[in-house]
Amino acid sequence: ILGSKSLQSFCISWIVVCIALCVVLLCQLLLRHQDQGKVIERSNNSLDMIEMSGFICGYTSCVFYLGSRFPQLYKNFQRRSTEGTSYLLFALAMVGNCTYGLSLVLKMPATESLRALYFLHHLPWLIGSFGVLFLDIFVTLQFILYWQHKERQSSLVALEVEPLLVNEEAA
Repeated sequence: ILGSKSLQSFCISWIVVCIALCVVLLCQLLLRHQDQGKVIERSNNSLDMIEMSGFICGYTSCVFYLGSRFPQLYKNFQRRSTEGTSYLLFALAMVGNCTYGLSLVLKMPATESLRALYFLHHLPWLIGSFGVLFLDIFVTLQFILYWQHKERQSSLVALEVEPLLVNEEAA
């Protein structure tokens, strides 16, 4: 019960943080829209507040997205089973992450000088998509491994429930 109470508090806190972040970003976008008439010069290497907020959101998303797979991997490992887990969810997520990551890679600029900056700006989303794809491969391996393990166990169980003295009753 203590674990569920702390989890509940964490979820409520996380929702409040997300709402506050959305309000702050919305205010920044509105202020930026009002200041569009004014020309503010800045160098290409500097980041304004909205871009920095985007990076923070991107890396936060990356951490939680990657972290979302570890509880399932650990639970499957502990139980030596994937029962109750939908493989279709993981398979579709793998296709989605693969196509999303590839779309980022395929949109990479042709010029070498812009490529490094593009890669740096899209790094959290590349890590998120390809990192989760990598972790989902381990979930797939668990499905394969534990399915074979389940097949072996079910054949042993079938032998254990068969009566030992089948012909004795007839005699």
